[in-house]
Amino acid sequence: MITYSVEIAIDPGTEAEWLAWMQQVHIPDVLRSGCFSECRVHKVLETERTEPTYVLQYRCSSLADYHRYRDNFAPARQKEHSERYAGRFRASRQLLEDVGELRVES
Repeated sequence: MITYSVEIAIDPGTEAEWLAWMQQVHIPDVLRSGCFSECRVHKVLETERTEPTYVLQYRCSSLADYHRYRDNFAPARQKEHSERYAGRFRASRQLLEDVGELRVES
């Protein structure tokens, strides 16, 4: 499993509107690409940043699926976000590969 992780620090005055837009428009548009099976949205609780920070984790089954998204869909989605929130956010991205999971037995 591959996780495409996007961290976004957003201007505090824009946070509520941005989060609603992300949940109602942007993330559904990304998922409609057919490249990802889900997206988990996390708010970072402890950070050195002063702005509210979120981590979006999109999951796909293969690097090929991620590359298809990156090559065919990402430029338009990123442009739309950048134009809508220009100067009010900072973003960084990581590509992660699952290598295992440990659980505590009860």
